[in-house]
Amino acid sequence: MKRVLSFLTDLVPNNNKPWFDANKGRYKEAQAIFNDFATELIERVGSFDPEVRGLTLKDCTYRFYRDLRFSKDKTPYKKHFGVFIAKGGKCSGHSGYYFHIEPPQATALGGHLLCCGAYNPDSKVIRSIREEFMLNGEALLNAMNQAEGFELEWDGALKRIPKGFPQDSPYAEYFRLKRVLISRPFDDNFLFAPDLVKRVADLFATCTEFNTILNRAIDFAYEEY
Repeated sequence: MKRVLSFLTDLVPNNNKPWFDANKGRYKEAQAIFNDFATELIERVGSFDPEVRGLTLKDCTYRFYRDLRFSKDKTPYKKHFGVFIAKGGKCSGHSGYYFHIEPPQATALGGHLLCCGAYNPDSKVIRSIREEFMLNGEALLNAMNQAEGFELEWDGALKRIPKGFPQDSPYAEYFRLKRVLISRPFDDNFLFAPDLVKRVADLFATCTEFNTILNRAIDFAYEEY
């Protein structure tokens, strides 16, 4: 992964087509290294989470070339690599397992990150997840506590408990969440470990129950509507 991070680090101040074209070989090498890692990670996650078995690399990874049509930022290339392993694939709307590499000069997520959960659920889905907290909060909290080293993200949470949810619930604060994510940052030493894919898979395995409960709520929302 050192060559992957080296390429991304050099790309950050040189995010333009002439530089990229001159370094196309480095990009292809970095992409191949990451894709090999992602392929093995998908297989390993499928060994403990049957809901993601059979997913392909294309189901779980993203284009490196940015869509500039509606963005004020006109830099043409992403500054990170990521793989999102979720039931139904990356665009399904389900909760899943996300691995992210990002050099310190980039500004996407603030660094390397492991993350699990529902990133940007629509209104019917987040309502169903809030109802899951209301009815099954203890199990959700236990699942989060099982996730080794992961912490719940509160960024973007509502300031008040939304209407229709009890203010006196022991899980009332969780009703404020607009997305439900647990994350764990990691450093370069972790990234460069020879057994990286095993380490990541072992950590993701501790998040399986969390994803399973969230996906039950997400499936319910889709079935209702």
